[in-house]
Amino acid sequence: MKKVAAESHRDIDFSGAKRGPVIPAEPGKTKISIRIDNAVIEHFRAQVERAGAGNYQTLMNDALLAYIQQKNVIDAVRLVFREELGSPRAKPRTQKARALPA
Repeated sequence: MKKVAAESHRDIDFSGAKRGPVIPAEPGKTKISIRIDNAVIEHFRAQVERAGAGNYQTLMNDALLAYIQQKNVIDAVRLVFREELGSPRAKPRTQKARALPA
């Protein structure tokens, strides 16, 4: 039988090989697998294409970080307003005079 070029890996000794990524992950990053709507991916890929360079996954990560930071700022502003204005005071209830049944 004729040896095919694609089978050259059969001559490689994998007995000392280690499992796992060849390149270690960046510190502070975790590789995950998630399902994203096609429209979301198309949006970020289009942004990369318009820019002429970049990575859509990096743009998605940046958008998520911006959302988190914006939410933290909004929460901080709300907290300051609550502290400065104090808790809302309940308005005293006024009772209307009722007509007595005859």
